[in-house]
Amino acid sequence: MGKPILYGYDISPPVRAVLLTANAIGLDFEYREVNIMAGAHLSEEYLKKNPQHTIPMLEDDGKCIWDSHAIAVYLIEKYGDDKFLYPKDLYKRAIIDQRLHFDSGVLFPTFRRIVDSLRTKGTIEEEDRKRLLDAFEFLEKFLSKDLYLGGNCLTVADLCCVATVSSLTMNNPVDAAKFPKLNEWLQRMALLPYYQKANGEGLARAAELFKNMASSAQGSQ
Repeated sequence: MGKPILYGYDISPPVRAVLLTANAIGLDFEYREVNIMAGAHLSEEYLKKNPQHTIPMLEDDGKCIWDSHAIAVYLIEKYGDDKFLYPKDLYKRAIIDQRLHFDSGVLFPTFRRIVDSLRTKGTIEEEDRKRLLDAFEFLEKFLSKDLYLGGNCLTVADLCCVATVSSLTMNNPVDAAKFPKLNEWLQRMALLPYYQKANGEGLARAAELFKNMASSAQGSQ
C-alpha cells in the first residue's frame, strides 16, 4: 500500500486545515498540487475521482474522500496516535464536531463572501464585516474558559478553524482589546512547530492573491 495522496492548492483554508492535521500526526503522505486557478480541478481525471471537483481530496488505498473535516478526522482515526486530537469521549467529540460545523457553516462561508467582494468590488461589504465580527464574538466565547476550541488540549477543531480564521484576518486583523482570547489562541496556534510550513506559507500566497484581486477590481471600476 502506497502513501496517502493529498490533492490541494494551499491558498485554500480547507487544504491548509488538512495539511495542519497531517503534520500534527506526523503522517508520511504525498502532496499533489491542483491549481484551481488554472482549472485543474475540472480535468476529466480529477472529476472521475471527485465529481464535486473540490479541494482538498484524499486518495488512500485506491479510495477517495473529500471535504476537509471528513479527511482530517479520517486521518486522525486511521493514522494518528494522539488521544486528544479527536477523543473517544462522546461529549468531548460532540463539542469538537460542533466547532467543525461552525467552521464549515459560519467561518468558511464568511470567508467566501469576503473573497467574492474583494474579487468583484475590491472592498468588503459592511454586512460581511458584521458577519465576521459576529463569528469572532462566538469564537471568543468558545475560548472564554479554555486554551483551545475543544478544551485545554489541541484538537482537530483548532487545526481546521485556525486555517480559516487566519485567512479571515488577512484583511480583518483581530482587535486584541475586543477579542483577547481569540488573539491569544491565534498566537498560540502560530507557535506549533509545523504551523509555518502547513499554514503560514499558503496563507502568505493567499494574501498576495487577494491583494491583487482587490487592486484589479478597484482599477476596473
